[in-house]
Amino acid sequence: QVQLVESGGGLVQPGGSLRLSCVASGREFSTYWMAWHRQARGKQREEVARIYSSGTRNYADSVKGRFTISRDNAKNTVYLQMNSLKPEDTAVYYCNKVLSPLFTWGQGTQVTVSS
Repeated sequence: QVQLVESGGGLVQPGGSLRLSCVASGREFSTYWMAWHRQARGKQREEVARIYSSGTRNYADSVKGRFTISRDNAKNTVYLQMNSLKPEDTAVYYCNKVLSPLFTWGQGTQVTVSS
């Protein structure tokens, strides 16, 4: 079973930046379409960015122009560079496959944007 480990979250002021990482165990990582999701307190989990095995990327309108998803297949890692952070970006961030069946969700990494 593939394990997902997210890291890189923290407390940042509005307008600041963070870079999240997600390492996946196992093989065939390069073939997976991967996505970053987030879940704010009291809200449903939502996808914010995805990257296909080809490298093509898509973003939710709420983060377009501010967030960049990337991947390093040699390291089984997907990244989320987050710039111009806003208080509404506060959430626990998770990575997972785009397509079902999904991997077991990791513990996520908390991002808090506050002055």
